[in-house]
Amino acid sequence: MSDLPRKAITRTAKLAALPLGFAGRATWGLGKRIGGRPAEMVAREVQQRTAEQMFKVLGELKGGAMKLGQAMSVFESALPEEIARPYRAALTKLQEAAPPMPTRTVHAALAERLGPDWPELFQEFQDKPAAAASIGQVHRAVWHDGREVAVKLQYPGAGEALLSDLNQLSRFARVLGPLVPGLDIKPLIAELRDRVAEELDYELEARSQRAHAVEYSQDSEIVVPDVVHQSDQVLITEWMEGVPLSEVITEGRPEERDRAGQLLARYLFSGASRTGLLHADPHPGNFRLLTGDDPDGPPERWRLGVLDFGSVNRLPEGLPEPIGRALRMALDGDAKGVHELMRDEGFVKPTIEIDPDDLLDFLLPMLEPAQVEAFPFDREWIRSQAGRVADRRSPVYELGNQLNLPPAYLLIHRVTLSTIGVLCQLGATVRLREELEAWVPGFARDPEPEEQAAETSA
Repeated sequence: MSDLPRKAITRTAKLAALPLGFAGRATWGLGKRIGGRPAEMVAREVQQRTAEQMFKVLGELKGGAMKLGQAMSVFESALPEEIARPYRAALTKLQEAAPPMPTRTVHAALAERLGPDWPELFQEFQDKPAAAASIGQVHRAVWHDGREVAVKLQYPGAGEALLSDLNQLSRFARVLGPLVPGLDIKPLIAELRDRVAEELDYELEARSQRAHAVEYSQDSEIVVPDVVHQSDQVLITEWMEGVPLSEVITEGRPEERDRAGQLLARYLFSGASRTGLLHADPHPGNFRLLTGDDPDGPPERWRLGVLDFGSVNRLPEGLPEPIGRALRMALDGDAKGVHELMRDEGFVKPTIEIDPDDLLDFLLPMLEPAQVEAFPFDREWIRSQAGRVADRRSPVYELGNQLNLPPAYLLIHRVTLSTIGVLCQLGATVRLREELEAWVPGFARDPEPEEQAAETSA
């Protein structure tokens, strides 16, 4: 049997073990309840054991399994602490690493994709990967002109593995769903599956990265490495030093957390406006905090490095103006206006009756970060929000289920939620309203007549 079929069988067996393992733990939990232990305590233990196994399996695999793990990992901050603590380290590992390809496989792939003389393209090439992700791994090297570069090499058979994993995982969505309150796993898997072709297309990724590199080339706060070379399943970009956000999350000082969080929010909202592209994979492994030669210097000099443009949302007009308008009306307490706008945009279907005041009460707690000058994001806040919308006994849960998410807003919604999840993991205090006013069309208040007159006369 060849290596590829054998690996596929192994992968499938590991994924299939997830629901089987869950069934075993559920049986164990039933026995514990019969033995007299409180049902809630037993349910917590079952959930914890399921989570530990799930992230262990996802961490051992590449392809769609790891892609799902990375997508879910940014919601770790929404989990109850007693559940999150045991496998937080596994989630962090998912954001930065996966088992690497053997060196002989790397060399064979480079020879096939860059030609048999590929070593002549480099002054140096490190066989040990600097990072490994869901569909490829990165090697540090020195290009023939002396530039330090990152060589991103796609795993052989990555496309087939990605689709196979996501198809398999979609059948287990009910098992995985309860691990992250308020997150519907099935649409997340479906969306990841829909974007497979884009993620595998390194030419498309190179174009997206070049567009960002050009736009941010003179920016004092956001850094995007330029593309050096691209060919089939190989993408070579300038190397970028910096502290991964996953390390800032686990070890960062308060000033590092706050600066990283502010710049992450700034990049999220400015990117679509400046490039017509929304970076759609905002897990911490794709960002670096660049402190330069003076990590103890003033934080306002630190910059945010952005990597991996394989998944982007094309928004040539920037973020949709109705988003900003709805946010502004909600903050101003205009329940009727919010209701009408959300119905016009398809969030409230014509056949659904929702009281405007109830809708506003549903939305306002989530908009708390935009109500103040600076908001301290933390795990406790996002857990309270996740618990509020996931509590089946609450009228909020019922109202949330009545709302619709139009396809045009699906990726914007996930990216925004993911970014908020990262801000809560960072524990960063962020001036979010400032970024909304600067970059989101429709959010900034129109100037008062007196202000307009003063501006005109000036």
